[in-house]
Amino acid sequence: MSQPQPVRGTHDLLPEDFARHAHVQNSAREVAARFGYAEMATPIFEFTEVFARTMGESSDVVSKEMYSFESRGGESMTLRPEYTAGICRSFISNGLQQQVPFKVFATGPMFRYERPQKGRQRQFHQIDVECIGAAEPQADIEVISLGAAILKALGILDKCSLEINTLGDQESRQAYRAVLVEYFGDHKDSLSKDSLDRLERNPLRILDSKDAGDRALVEKAPLFTDYLNSFSSDFFAEVLDGLSLLGIGYHLNRRLVRGLDYYTHTAFEFVTTELGAQGAVIAGGRYDGLIEALGGKPTPGIGWAGGVERLAMLATGAIKEVRPLAIIPIGDAAETAAQKLAYSLRQDGHVIEMAFKGNLSKRMKRANKLNARAAILIGEDELARDACTFRDLDKGEQEEIALASLGSALAALG
Repeated sequence: MSQPQPVRGTHDLLPEDFARHAHVQNSAREVAARFGYAEMATPIFEFTEVFARTMGESSDVVSKEMYSFESRGGESMTLRPEYTAGICRSFISNGLQQQVPFKVFATGPMFRYERPQKGRQRQFHQIDVECIGAAEPQADIEVISLGAAILKALGILDKCSLEINTLGDQESRQAYRAVLVEYFGDHKDSLSKDSLDRLERNPLRILDSKDAGDRALVEKAPLFTDYLNSFSSDFFAEVLDGLSLLGIGYHLNRRLVRGLDYYTHTAFEFVTTELGAQGAVIAGGRYDGLIEALGGKPTPGIGWAGGVERLAMLATGAIKEVRPLAIIPIGDAAETAAQKLAYSLRQDGHVIEMAFKGNLSKRMKRANKLNARAAILIGEDELARDACTFRDLDKGEQEEIALASLGSALAALG
């Protein structure tokens, strides 16, 4: 029988990998809290319509990538491919309209049936920020600056750049949509099959196409900014002025779009060149029509999601190592005393390692392998004197000290 393997597109988070993920999530959690974003979570699966209605039936995620299944009651369910739709559903379901601005942070696993590659898995993890109920450009500035602050906390802001664009309001989008339909309609013979399907339903999504022929057409397509009304231009100018005021640099990317109809105004991505093709580490935008698309009252919103796997790869080396203390009993009589001491020190907040078996030599080798900061040796002679041998493994020095003085010796390690 062959050895069992993980499902393609999934991977085990072994302790070292998990530590990097936890570092990203905990850092983001702490920064989000300073911005007033409370943590929440939604179920890992929702009714399929939650994602179909918000992400669009014609989107690649809905049509090709979602993990959907039928429940025993005959209802269509889907493992969440992203957080925003579920959080907006929760906002409606729990009647939170009176709590706006509803500012939340979330993190957890997502599921998409994609071709696995570096930084992209079928089960992956995201950090997510949403600000629901604020129509002002100041909300856009805050959400983007929160993303920058998290990247700075991870020590990787200098490895990333902010790309930003405006999608305008609905009036501007309708005007631009008509221009795109006319432009791409004149080049139907050069469009890919997917883009032909999108031409009438959602022409803005053609601007997202990865097809080489489509990309050549997109490069010559009319620019959105030429069709913005004055309100949309003023809104975007205020966002850019706010970012400049905070010292957050940006690059105007006039081809950056969000293809779904509920997206308006600001669209942005923090991108890097250090992860190959998977350049976006945080991506988001304003979605003033999403709550209404789900059946709620018209409510503005803006948010972003960041890939934990990608952020963890960028933040390599930023994790502070926690070095344990090794307690080593010498002789059977010392085992019980060592266990009691280990429990007491753990209660005091120390990280303690104590091997379950082995002689002094083997236990010391394990302590060195774990990069322990110090070793506490307890034998029958030491027990008789209520003492222990305290060995500083960095300095290679040791001394016998009273157990009552152990706290002071540990504090002196720094």
